[in-house]
Amino acid sequence: MNRRIHPLAAVTGLIALLAPGLAAPGAAHAQPGSAPGRAARDCTPIRPETDFYAGGRVATVLLAVPDDPTCTTISVSHVVDVAVPTDRCQDFLVIFYPTDGSEPIATEPVTACSHGPRSRPVVLATDVPDGTWYRVLYEIDYLGQDVRFTVRH
Repeated sequence: MNRRIHPLAAVTGLIALLAPGLAAPGAAHAQPGSAPGRAARDCTPIRPETDFYAGGRVATVLLAVPDDPTCTTISVSHVVDVAVPTDRCQDFLVIFYPTDGSEPIATEPVTACSHGPRSRPVVLATDVPDGTWYRVLYEIDYLGQDVRFTVRH
C-alpha cells in the first residue's frame, strides 16, 4: 500500500507545533556517533534519537533521505513501548522540511504494528527525493511513553 506525501490542512497549527523543534539541517544528526551535520547515507535501518515532545507527539531528530536512488521510501518497524513490551502498535507520521523554505508538509498518520522480529516494515511515505529532510513523529498513549522503533529510509 503506497502512501504519498500530503499537505496538512492546518499548516499554521503544524508550524506552531513544530517551531520549537525546527533546526538548521547542518546542525542535525541521524544517529549516535555520526558526524554533526550528516545523516545516515545508506538504506540500512536506524534507531533515531528523540528530539522533542509537542501536542501529544514525540519527534525524532532531523533526518535526511540518503543520496541513493533505491532509497525512496520511509518506513518503521520493530515498534515497542518500553514500559509495556506487549504494546507493539503506534500511530506514526512524517513531517518533511522543504529546502526552499516553504512550510513543512506532513503525511497522514499510519498505525504501525510489530509482531516479532520478522515483521515487515510499515511504509509511511513513498517517492521521497534524495536529500529530503524529515522527522518521524509518533502519537503518545500516555504521558512519559517511550516507544522504540526502527526507521528505514
